[in-house]
Amino acid sequence: MSVLDRLRGGLIVSVQAWSGSAIDDPAVLAAMAAAAEANGAAGVRMQGAANLRAARARVRLPMIGIIKREYPGFEPYITPTLAEVREIAATGVEIIAFDATARTRPDGTTVEMLVDAIQASGCVAMADCAVAADALCARAAGAEIVATTLCGYTADTKGESLPALALLRALAELDAFAVCEGGIHRPEGVAEAFAAGADAVVVGTAITNIDWLVGEFTAHSPKTRLRK
Repeated sequence: MSVLDRLRGGLIVSVQAWSGSAIDDPAVLAAMAAAAEANGAAGVRMQGAANLRAARARVRLPMIGIIKREYPGFEPYITPTLAEVREIAATGVEIIAFDATARTRPDGTTVEMLVDAIQASGCVAMADCAVAADALCARAAGAEIVATTLCGYTADTKGESLPALALLRALAELDAFAVCEGGIHRPEGVAEAFAAGADAVVVGTAITNIDWLVGEFTAHSPKTRLRK
C-alpha cells in the first residue's frame, strides 16, 4: 500500500510544541506521536530533525517532516531551503512538507527545485499552500500532496476564516492528494473537512498543544480572572 493510500480518509496528528515549552523535548514528543498512533491516527506531522528521529524510532505510521527555520529578511520558514530538505530526508520520514508560496526563499530555490530535491531523496512532496495558485504551481512541479496549511498566515490571506474550506474545495478539484490543515479545533471540524473534499485532515493544536489547551481552560477560572 502506498503512503498516500495509508493516509487517505485518515487523521494526521501534528505533534509540535511551542519553543521553550516544557514538552519541547524529543522524548516527550515521540511519546505523543506514539500515543497518536495507538489511538487511530493515520499519520503524524512533526518539526525538527531531533524530534523526527526520536519519533521514527517509535512510530510506524507515515511521517510528515518539516523544519521551521527563520532567515532574516525572508518570510518562508517551513522547510524554506534545500538545506532543510536534506536534514529532514536523513531522519527517515516518508513525506517532506515545504512552504509552496510564491515568496522569495533565502537560497533562491524555487518550488520546482524543492520538489525535485524532495523526490530525489525518495520522499513524497507536500506543498503547504496559502492560495489556490500555490497549489497549481506545486502540482505542476510534481508535488503529490497539496495542503491548506498557510492560508491565513501570509500577508494576502491574513484574516481568512479557518479552516480554509473554500481553498480546500479548490484543491480537491486538482489531480492531487488534498489535505486540510489549520483551524480545526473540534471533532466535528474533521467531518466538515472531509465533506468539503479532503483526502486527509491534519489537527495539531487542539490535540497536542498542552500549553494552548491549559491556557484556554484556565482563562475561564476565577483565579486566572482575578490575576488579570
